[in-house]
Amino acid sequence: MFKKILIANRGEIACRVIKTARKMGIQTVAVYSEADKDALHVDLADEAVCIGPAASKESYLVMDKIIAACKETGAEAVHPGYGFLSENQEFSRRLEEEGIKFIGPKHYSVGKMGDKIESKKLAIEAKVNTIPGYNDAIDSPEHAVEIAKGIGYPVMIKASAGGGGKGLRVAFNDKEAYEGFASCKNEAKNAFGDDRVFIEKFVLEPRHIEIQVLGDSHGNYVYLNERECSIQRRHQKVIEEAPSPFIDPETRKAMGEQAVALARAVNYESAGTVEFVVGADKSFYFLEMNTRLQVEHPVTELITGLDLVEQMIRVAAGEKLSITQADVGINGWAMECRINAEDPFRGFLPSTGRLVKFQPPAEIPGQVRVDTGVYDGGEISMFYDSMIAKLIVHGATREQAIARMRDALNAFVIRGISSNIPFQAALMQHSRFQSGNFNTGFIAEEYPKGFDASMVPHDDPALLVSVAAYVYRSYTDRAASVTGQLEGHERIVDDKWMVVRVNGEHKENHPVVARPVPGGYHIEYNGENYEIQSDWRLGESLFRGTCNGEEFTLQVERHKTKYSLFHWGTRADFMVMSARAAELLALMPEKPAPDLSKFLLSPMPGLLREVSVAVGQEVKAGEKLAVIEAMKMENILKADQDCKVKKIAAAAGESLSVDQVIIEFE
Repeated sequence: MFKKILIANRGEIACRVIKTARKMGIQTVAVYSEADKDALHVDLADEAVCIGPAASKESYLVMDKIIAACKETGAEAVHPGYGFLSENQEFSRRLEEEGIKFIGPKHYSVGKMGDKIESKKLAIEAKVNTIPGYNDAIDSPEHAVEIAKGIGYPVMIKASAGGGGKGLRVAFNDKEAYEGFASCKNEAKNAFGDDRVFIEKFVLEPRHIEIQVLGDSHGNYVYLNERECSIQRRHQKVIEEAPSPFIDPETRKAMGEQAVALARAVNYESAGTVEFVVGADKSFYFLEMNTRLQVEHPVTELITGLDLVEQMIRVAAGEKLSITQADVGINGWAMECRINAEDPFRGFLPSTGRLVKFQPPAEIPGQVRVDTGVYDGGEISMFYDSMIAKLIVHGATREQAIARMRDALNAFVIRGISSNIPFQAALMQHSRFQSGNFNTGFIAEEYPKGFDASMVPHDDPALLVSVAAYVYRSYTDRAASVTGQLEGHERIVDDKWMVVRVNGEHKENHPVVARPVPGGYHIEYNGENYEIQSDWRLGESLFRGTCNGEEFTLQVERHKTKYSLFHWGTRADFMVMSARAAELLALMPEKPAPDLSKFLLSPMPGLLREVSVAVGQEVKAGEKLAVIEAMKMENILKADQDCKVKKIAAAAGESLSVDQVIIEFE
């Protein structure tokens, strides 16, 4: 067994590998860019080596620097994690030549299966069902349009070295095929250093289901059931679960055997994932093979009891698999939510900056797990992907797993940046998701115009009103208890209050009676009684308690005179005051929002790659104005109306902040 390994990655996956290595008694070496000098994985590892500037292509993608770090520290093996160089054939080959073990498949397997074009050809030879498409690299957008028309729209344009939703577009017409090809090529070149692109038929109403496989150097192979990955937004996975609510034992066996046959065909040694698109009739077609660990591997670990990182390390060290196919079972149900640094209420635009507060839910072995690479007070960088953490739960049934995920999301506190927790909570409550009747089009179909706060229904608004009254009464009682008050003039706190819920421009008044009782407050609201018991202390973000004996968890945040409550993805803003104060508040005029229609503002922090217009230019609605790169994704900003450019306020290459002016119009 290795004595020391280097992790050629960052963030949560680097931390994840370090935990298993430590459990196995193996020392670890972290590598980091200048932007990551204070990152969690650097702190957790036994040693750390700086490998260059913030940009991936100058640090995490530079093979020479990683090999040099191995030699400097005496690391015998490299775990690549996912992304970066994890599916780079040249990296695997060079490590082998240097006598350093690659904790993953051999370079020839990476080459054949990591390349989507080559892997599809190989799958056809192995008689695995494949989707119709053009399997060679495409050299121009005109060529892409010609091929797309031949296959028949819709088509999927994919970067050969792509992954994580990058370098991928769906085109429904010639224009989208032309533009999609150019974007895919650029994204692929920037993210992976490989700009080859291919095209295949896009199957309507598909499910995305993948099979986890393990192989060793002794010819042993097993498949570890399937993962359901159909809940996706813009082809990026949002929720994953294992097993799938759709797959029956016969289909599971057939898919698993095909996955193993494919792995066997290239002498695959390590953990790998064979991805399939599955139709409503349970027909399945090979999509691609990921020759690395997947982001969603924890759900497989929770239902099988296996540590996949440990299995990868043992296989790389030459050990035989310790299990056979007969040993692989399904224990309960596991589910994972990807917690990303993005604002769901602003079109899921990236959100970067300081984590003013990062308080994940408590981990409970066998029930709740949190994989993360950040910490309270850390920073989310614009240079890398948007993942903050992975929240994974396990239950005896799918229903119990969903209930545990809802509770865990309630207890996940993130402040300073926006996260997609409200969206995840809304999905957990969606009846169609709960039924298991969905496909990869679920989010686009259910949220066609995007996501907003009204799409997060709360089935117990009385709880929110009652807790708002509890919180305010707690603050008021503390204020009234200050010492040194003039005798006979002490502050007397009334029991009658008006809880004013602020919903945008209009306000809802909710009269309540809140009086103290041992261990909490008794709230009278709408003719009902709510006794809330809690040991919550002023200033704490998490409010845990019981309402009439029923346990609940929500989050509280104070903003001067307002209180925000977060529960089941809902954010409710309240002010609490006397009835007379509420009457006067209703008479206060609202300040109108400024007119920003004459400006193009940056919707996210990022790098301004291109300004596509010039001063004095007449622009038509829908024309490209600028391109911003953030978290390895290109975002094209287009005109929403006809206009004329008056001033260019930002230059290409400039780092932008949210709402910074880029262009001013006449």
